[in-house]
Amino acid sequence: MTEARGPAGRDGAAHARFAPGTPCWVSLMVHGLAATQEFYGTLFGWEFRPGPQQPGPSVRALLDGREVAGVGRLPPDRHLPVNWTPYMASDDVDRTAETIRLCGGTVGVGPLDAEDAGRLAICSDPSGAVFGVWQAAAHHGARLTGVPGTPAWHELLTFESESVAKFYGTVFGFQPEPVVSADLDYLTLHLAGRPVVGLHGVGTSLPRDRGPHWLTYFEVADVDEALEHVGGLGGHVLRPAHESAHGRVATVTDPEGARFALIRSRHPEPAGAGSGR
Repeated sequence: MTEARGPAGRDGAAHARFAPGTPCWVSLMVHGLAATQEFYGTLFGWEFRPGPQQPGPSVRALLDGREVAGVGRLPPDRHLPVNWTPYMASDDVDRTAETIRLCGGTVGVGPLDAEDAGRLAICSDPSGAVFGVWQAAAHHGARLTGVPGTPAWHELLTFESESVAKFYGTVFGFQPEPVVSADLDYLTLHLAGRPVVGLHGVGTSLPRDRGPHWLTYFEVADVDEALEHVGGLGGHVLRPAHESAHGRVATVTDPEGARFALIRSRHPEPAGAGSGR
């Protein structure tokens, strides 16, 4: 979890646009758009309104009228892993995409315009983990943070953290800060001295059907109560609720298999996040 998010503060007030490299948005591509809205609407109290229809149909999730996440529909012929994808802010997505290619990453989609909302690219790092890059126009990104139903932290689960940290450091200017532990491979990446994302090297513990991937933590008021909702709505619990250094946390999937975490953070917000979650 990080306090340095850009335009969305803990009260959701709009400030300047997100600093380049800062996670500014999170989105999910699914096959069943209506069923997904029902799941997350019930779980997080989200309401939805239409988003850009290019490159495909999408909706934006809102809390108290403020945008917090996006959900889009996959083309029927695309059989891709369903996963929440964080977007990093960029002042020039075309230049960022070229840097990603030069550093051994892949640009799978774009750069392209999402109507008047902004310009995007969907990329993967050298280990294969997918992330997005967002150049804001009319849509700057999330407008509310720090309350239940909003993204609290983004963590990359990968084979090992050091080499992939060099990639993200070169592309976005992140500075790594390792967690000092003999048995934990974890780096927190910082911008301007503040934590923005975590990298967790888990070696062969990665799910065989996933490979390296980003995991988004969503703030909830009560993790155990949220888990009951997940099960009742057709989701699954991958890791039951447990206490961590940063709060009570659990890992779950939605009905289409998208993995995410639920967390009841301890406040004030910690300097880093993720390790031991």
